[in-house]
Amino acid sequence: MSGSTPFKMTLVHLDLKGAPPKVSYLSEIFPLFRALGANGLLIEYEDMFPYEGPLRLLRAKYAYSPSEIKEILHLAGLNELEVIPLVQTFGHMEFVLKHAAFAHLREVGPFPCTLNPHEAESLALVGAMIDQVLELHPGARWLHVGCDEVYYLGEGEASRRWLQQEQNSTGKLCLSHMRAVASHVQTQRPSVTPLVWDDMLRDLPEDQLAASGVPQLVEPVLWDYAADLDVHGKVLLMQKYWRCGFPRLWAASAFKGATGPSQAVPPIKHHLRNHVQWLQVAGSRPTDSLQGIILTGWQRYDHFSVLCELLPAGVPSLAACLQLLLHGGFDGDAKAKVENLLGISNLEMMDPVREGAGSFPGSNILALVTQVSLHLRSSVDALLEGNTYVTGWFSPYHRRRKLIHPVMVQHIQPAALSLLAQWSTLVRELEVALQLAFYPDAVEEWLEENVHPSLQRLQALLQDLSEVATPSPPPPPPPTSPGRDTAQDP
Repeated sequence: MSGSTPFKMTLVHLDLKGAPPKVSYLSEIFPLFRALGANGLLIEYEDMFPYEGPLRLLRAKYAYSPSEIKEILHLAGLNELEVIPLVQTFGHMEFVLKHAAFAHLREVGPFPCTLNPHEAESLALVGAMIDQVLELHPGARWLHVGCDEVYYLGEGEASRRWLQQEQNSTGKLCLSHMRAVASHVQTQRPSVTPLVWDDMLRDLPEDQLAASGVPQLVEPVLWDYAADLDVHGKVLLMQKYWRCGFPRLWAASAFKGATGPSQAVPPIKHHLRNHVQWLQVAGSRPTDSLQGIILTGWQRYDHFSVLCELLPAGVPSLAACLQLLLHGGFDGDAKAKVENLLGISNLEMMDPVREGAGSFPGSNILALVTQVSLHLRSSVDALLEGNTYVTGWFSPYHRRRKLIHPVMVQHIQPAALSLLAQWSTLVRELEVALQLAFYPDAVEEWLEENVHPSLQRLQALLQDLSEVATPSPPPPPPPTSPGRDTAQDP
């Protein structure tokens, strides 16, 4: 790696708990990651890992096979990208604890997010997960064991009893589990160093942290995705961790998945600013004070939330952030390099029309997703809520009662049909593009969340118009009795 980056390692995070890419797409995108300045990957497998034995039920429907894992590692090696696998072992355990077979290991019964650290079976469970992941990653130097956002820790029944003892605290409980997990990693593979997210460590007293033994076992990853992160506060936190005995620290920024749970296209300026701040943090300390930086690209906020920005939609943001780190800022040279590698004319004014979206793998997905996110709902709203003929002559009142001035059908129906045809064509094109990069369940989910609601509103309008335009024939008159003068009926 050339350039002025203060980070020895620059890793792209692949969050596979939503819209995991097909291996064929990864084979196309890995060379771009390398060309942009990355030299590693943090792969958060979650339910995409091919667990075996009693853990087999953790597999998602389209989980990678062992041979596909080997192929991913081979592709990464070809592109000089070091792989660090990530296994959640404490918080964010929904993909495990949602299953009835493991529900008894929840810290709090109704919530599948946090593992009960008091159960011996809990450590056996995460130990088995770690062992299987390490077996398929024989060359790994680090293993990320998660441990972030351990919600409701201390609120389980066993924890409440344990916390009644005066010397105990939730901090001690957290550190105890971290130490047990890290010790398992070191026992199984002494050459592998565990990484942990740092949020559960930040507020712990220095003496408690230093005395826990955890600093000798793990390397914390300081994460902050804000555009206005507190640089001075982050430097002070780094100093605290060094005083506690942690030999190496890592940083974690974000290139997508951090500005809203249903964000469709990342705000590039926000993410660039986040990386500018991290450069300031790194620059305020001696050279190599941070082992590396992980550019996170969250695909869901948690296992049950909606999809964030799809990976292809995040590529321009990732490219800009990687080049910023490599150049020490996002100057004209960095911007030109991004535009050249992505095949776009202007990063700041990216044309959402397909022809101007770029030539990088998945650029057509970005163009189509941008079209949908910017214009689909607004165009349907404009027809249903802003068109005078619809609001004036075919309001919800009229639609429920099948009432309309016949001439108004001619004003409304062609516009609705044209809009539906326009979007249906684009959506078919998007579906084909998504199917090349993602598995069927991810394609179905993205379309159901982002496309179908608006199209269904259009289709419902046309259905109501159809029923009004061709009213049902009146019912036949009732039969008359023989010899009765029906004209005299009241």
